[in-house]
Amino acid sequence: MKDFVRVAAVSPNVKVADPFYNVEEMLKWAKEAEKEAVSLLVYPELSVSSYTANDLLLQESLQEACKKALKIFSVKTKKSPVLFVIGYPLVHKGKLFNTAVVMQGGMILGIVPKRHLPNHSEFYEERYFQEGREEVEWIQDFLEKDGDIPFGMHLHFIADHDERFRLAVEICEDLWVPNPPSVTHCLMGATVIANTTASDALIKKNDSRRALVQHSSGCLHNAYVYTSAGPSESTQDMVFSAHSMVAENGKILAESPRFYEGMTFGEIDLSVLWRERIKQNTFETVEENAVQVPFTLFKADYLAQGISVKQLDEVERKAGTRRGLTGEKAGAKEVESSKKEKRLILKRFINPMPFLPVDSSKDFERGEEILSIQAHGLKKRLQHIGAKKVILGLSGGLDSTLALFVAVKCFQLLGYDLKNIIAVTMPSFGTSEITHSNALESARILGTDMREIPIHDAVLQHFKDISYDENKRDVVYENAQARERTQILMDLANKEGALLIGTGDLSESALGFSTYNGDHMSMYSVNCDVPKTAIPLILHSFVKDLEDASKDKKEKEQVEELKKAVEKIIHVPVSPELIPPNEKGEIQQKTEEILGPYALHDFFLYMHLRYGFSAKKVFFLACHAFSKENLKYYSRDAEEIAYTPVQILNCLKIFYKRFFAQQFKRSCTPDGPKVGRIGLSPRGDLRQASDASSQIWLKELEEIESSL
Repeated sequence: MKDFVRVAAVSPNVKVADPFYNVEEMLKWAKEAEKEAVSLLVYPELSVSSYTANDLLLQESLQEACKKALKIFSVKTKKSPVLFVIGYPLVHKGKLFNTAVVMQGGMILGIVPKRHLPNHSEFYEERYFQEGREEVEWIQDFLEKDGDIPFGMHLHFIADHDERFRLAVEICEDLWVPNPPSVTHCLMGATVIANTTASDALIKKNDSRRALVQHSSGCLHNAYVYTSAGPSESTQDMVFSAHSMVAENGKILAESPRFYEGMTFGEIDLSVLWRERIKQNTFETVEENAVQVPFTLFKADYLAQGISVKQLDEVERKAGTRRGLTGEKAGAKEVESSKKEKRLILKRFINPMPFLPVDSSKDFERGEEILSIQAHGLKKRLQHIGAKKVILGLSGGLDSTLALFVAVKCFQLLGYDLKNIIAVTMPSFGTSEITHSNALESARILGTDMREIPIHDAVLQHFKDISYDENKRDVVYENAQARERTQILMDLANKEGALLIGTGDLSESALGFSTYNGDHMSMYSVNCDVPKTAIPLILHSFVKDLEDASKDKKEKEQVEELKKAVEKIIHVPVSPELIPPNEKGEIQQKTEEILGPYALHDFFLYMHLRYGFSAKKVFFLACHAFSKENLKYYSRDAEEIAYTPVQILNCLKIFYKRFFAQQFKRSCTPDGPKVGRIGLSPRGDLRQASDASSQIWLKELEEIESSL
């Protein structure tokens, strides 16, 4: 997978006003970067001289020493493929500039000056430096003496074989101003921003820096590499914290500990930045007036954890054969490729549950927020139609329990009597004792109206009416039960003057795992944008909210009862319960045995719609995310979600087949509130033809399948 690029920020140890020592330290990290297959390494502001050289920066001796030290760096990195960004005090036309020198292979590719010079509080850079200009001029290469190099802010360093990597540079204070240079750079096409900085350590300033970097990378859809001077700078009046960060599209991928003088690296995904910009029509471009400097980007071929090199070779060999490369030609191509590209194991953490917070301590906040959105959506609909009753089918499973909790939350907001929430359980051939009791218990604890209407006889009568053999266990047998339940709920809603709440969730909608005009239909679908993997989190949040609000002994006892009931509901296998239980009365029809794990399907759905990744990319990311190696860094219990590439591939094929084939159901779904970035409403997020073909996605998987 060639979408990833390893970038790094380093804060080396320095001696104030000793360029030769500083460059030797920088070279140590340059070697380490090359060893770690880093493509871009960013040093701090004025890293050659040290930032705190102060008035010594005006001394000719230090200026000449910086030039000689940079020459040493140039000579010793002549064979390095790494792209370096180096803080350097440049003398030009009798003026001193605070600059970033961009180098590769021992050559200066360009020099970017700092635009915004802080001259307040503890900073007084205008004492030394001239403000940089956007316009690019060509100056003599002061290292080689036989050529010119570009000097100016509007420089873009573009990878010659991948336009998705386009580097621009800003320096320290440039990020803190109302209109940072990075804004213009990104609107002109830059995708990666390097910031070489010297930011002192103050109370809570780490948080401010982090927020700025996150904001820049998020709103500009860029990768941001930020590095700051460290505690070996002069501590005469300030201390520098060596704060280094790598961010991508609003997320911090890597961050150094405070006062850590070392290297922090992250693996940025160029396709994420590219896909986001393609999708966001409000991300406007401006007329480009940047000077483009081409360079050869060192790129590795990344392997996901969980996929062997042998498997990958087989995929590539067969893909080459399909392109007409056979025999010696195919072999020659592989050898040539192996010479140019290094293979690396991806080290980046990929969240296997993208709909959940990475940090489980945020679960309550996330669940409460989702529940609040759902409840307020329902609240508005009830107020609009003037209804004071709702009705829902309560099976005792995850989805219907969440719908019940949403209704309770909504009625609490409105001050309505909970007895006007009519929960109906409709046992049939497949209903198990455990789900039936869960439904009754949940409604009892919450104090809602609970009604039981068995549907066995009605369904059997229907079978007779259509001359159907009740001993068959096919789609007619299953769908007749679902449609009978919907008919009862609709008619009962009319009778009671109530709004029928739908219980189906986002994951079921994506896979079309519902009966058309059965449980697929309602009057308002509160769970329509909630993925299956997020529902336990929301249920727990609801219970905790009740627990925090409980006052007397009776209320606390009710909460404890509800806690136990919720745990039972969460641990019952997901099932539509349309096939009779086994001889032991246990659920026989288990959804995840039919479709595959919802953990995988939710991951596929997120990557497919959020970023529009190819089938191969989704497979690659899933193999990495659900590998045992990646799950070691996952804060949740991950024992049950480690899957092999074969399991992932089989499940991914099911996902694409069903996602495309079942669009017709989504094309006529009821109203319901969007709660996250992924939505399937035909009136909102997803405009997809019901007869679109899935063949190009499935063909991509065919190239992988035979090698696993």
